[in-house]
Amino acid sequence: MKTIFFDLDGTLLPQDLDVYIKDYFGYLVKYMTPYGFDPKRLPVSVWKGVNAMVVNDGSCTNQERFWQVFEQEEGPVTPEIRDAFNRFYATDYNKAQEVTWKAPQAAVLIDRLKERGHRLIMATNPLYPQIASAERTQWAGLDPNDFELITSYENCTYCKPNIRYYTEICENIGEDPKNCIMIGNHTGEDLIAREIGMDVFILTDCLIDEDHVDLTDVPHGSFDELFRWLGLTD
Repeated sequence: MKTIFFDLDGTLLPQDLDVYIKDYFGYLVKYMTPYGFDPKRLPVSVWKGVNAMVVNDGSCTNQERFWQVFEQEEGPVTPEIRDAFNRFYATDYNKAQEVTWKAPQAAVLIDRLKERGHRLIMATNPLYPQIASAERTQWAGLDPNDFELITSYENCTYCKPNIRYYTEICENIGEDPKNCIMIGNHTGEDLIAREIGMDVFILTDCLIDEDHVDLTDVPHGSFDELFRWLGLTD
């Protein structure tokens, strides 16, 4: 049985990424400003932390890398501030759900793969705390417990598109990449999994293809085509 890796944002959770990012930062800034953050500076500091995670070299977790860089920009972060960030993801962050929507096929897909006995991995780019990725999984109408692993900034030391992100997951779950399938919507971040022998399907409903990749020889298409490719049609 193949182990199935899923991207979340734009794949199982359809969205316009630019609209989502604008909403997300708007809610974050509003929530954190009372704790002394400059509303114009805070997004810049967060982005610097995010960019540091993207190029993380495996020497520490993405969480550790983020806070190292964030503190360089904003000064020492107290336990109170970290708690406030965590509370944001448990509360006001959920308002950003309004700019995403559910794909009804997603829950059906997960249920059928579970019935077949596949191992399921939520391979969402680990730029967020676990609580935030679990919340977005629920926004998609899915149960986080259906996934053996949801990648997050706490449990990863690399990010997409670094190929080590995929090898690290395979090592952690004890799986051969050649026995895995990656399903995602981003040609730059998800298609790279082929380099270690994983099969890849590019879901095109919310396609991100900044480099205009030729998908002629790559399995791709809508949810209906994904169902057919996985042999899940009746």
